[in-house]
Amino acid sequence: MASSLTTFTDEAKIALDTLSGRAAGLFAPSLRLGVTGLSRAGKTVFISALVHNLVHGGRLPLFEAQKSGRIARAFLEEQPDDAVPRFQYEDHIAALVDERVWPDSTRAISELRLTIEYESASGWSRMFSAGKLSVDIVDYPGEWLLDLPLLGKSYADFSREGFEMAVLPVRVDLSREWRALSNPVDPNADADEMTARRLAESFAAYLRACKLDERALSTLPPGRFLMPGDLEGSPALTFAPLPNLDGRRARSGSLQAMMERRYEAYKTHVVKPFFREHITRLDRQIVLIDALQALNAGPGAMADLERAVTEILSCFRPGRGNFLTDLFSRRIDRILVAATKADHLHHESHDRLQAIVRRLADRAVARANFTGADVDVVAMAAMRATREGTVKQGRETLPVIIGTPLRGEKINGETFDGKTETAIFPGDLPEKVDALFDVSESTRRQNNDDPAIRFVRFRPPKLERTAEGVTLSLPHIRLDRALQFLIGDHLA
Repeated sequence: MASSLTTFTDEAKIALDTLSGRAAGLFAPSLRLGVTGLSRAGKTVFISALVHNLVHGGRLPLFEAQKSGRIARAFLEEQPDDAVPRFQYEDHIAALVDERVWPDSTRAISELRLTIEYESASGWSRMFSAGKLSVDIVDYPGEWLLDLPLLGKSYADFSREGFEMAVLPVRVDLSREWRALSNPVDPNADADEMTARRLAESFAAYLRACKLDERALSTLPPGRFLMPGDLEGSPALTFAPLPNLDGRRARSGSLQAMMERRYEAYKTHVVKPFFREHITRLDRQIVLIDALQALNAGPGAMADLERAVTEILSCFRPGRGNFLTDLFSRRIDRILVAATKADHLHHESHDRLQAIVRRLADRAVARANFTGADVDVVAMAAMRATREGTVKQGRETLPVIIGTPLRGEKINGETFDGKTETAIFPGDLPEKVDALFDVSESTRRQNNDDPAIRFVRFRPPKLERTAEGVTLSLPHIRLDRALQFLIGDHLA
């Protein structure tokens, strides 16, 4: 689908930008790594932990260049794109280490350049390589990425799909107020600003309700309705799907014509520049997903997460080029789909969490007709908030995780204060993965009063310090494996 998102003029601009970047890379090799995921999947923590562990020489046994001692140093440099906000690494580390609070979620695009000086493992490469790689980390909300499929859809398509999604069992009650407001509306009526505003506000409220923990839904375009930024209140965000469109051309001056014009403006001025200026410039990509939150919400949320990952993959430009084509076009040749918060489970369940993500990713790859890039999955925690232990319960020994639940988290009627450390038996993920995506299974479980799988959230851990007062690198689960897949070959 990515090939249909641009015009000939867009492609010419992309080619010129790529050629300019390649020319600069002859003297200063660089790799653009995209980091995305839906809200609260841990994008900010992932980038902060990645940089912190490389800069401070963290424990990364599966990251070959670090394990073999070939990395001389890693340090932050000025980023190449002056018009893109800098990722505030220092502020995020202060929040994690000093305040022990999770940083705010990604609300807009940001960038950071991490430069690694290393010695190649190959003597031949040492003769011709500078032994220096700049990794430009581009952080952007997954909600924005889910807007990209809109570029290939008309307003009529957007409206039809919007109402089809709204009556799915997992959404039907949340969309009731918006549908009740929309259904009596005549698309052919005269354009009216207040009607457009009421419909847009009600539609946005429905999308926000879908995003709450109780439902944890993922496919919620348009993304700027949830993160409007400086577009809040603008005509480009004052539109909504309309019912009963008959396929005929909208009458000039009608409500449908107004909505359609604003929908097209949103695509032209918001979605397309994001794709052209950022997505088409990526070399590698990691997609972070909070599978545990979706598991908490049930099979409807899991099926919706699969739909979201499918749409995300369909927006990338996968593949490997040759020397000539690479001069004018960047392609993403490796994508990692990572389930975050593996520290909320005992390690005995990590394989099952990874199997869930593997099933989700494989089906998304097949549905998106995604070929030409290596896709891998991992269950990880960029910053580990718990440690493991065991407790005796009668004659049985239970594996537990130990940490400080966030203030307001509840377990068996007990509400935590955000200060007390506790041991929790997180339970086991089911062996049968398919049942987790079966919406009919969700209905059966509710009828039998069988409680959903539940996971609590924890505060960042209190980090150890050396006798000299130096804070040790952030603890993690499989961050090193993620690094090896994403950049390891460029440091060989």
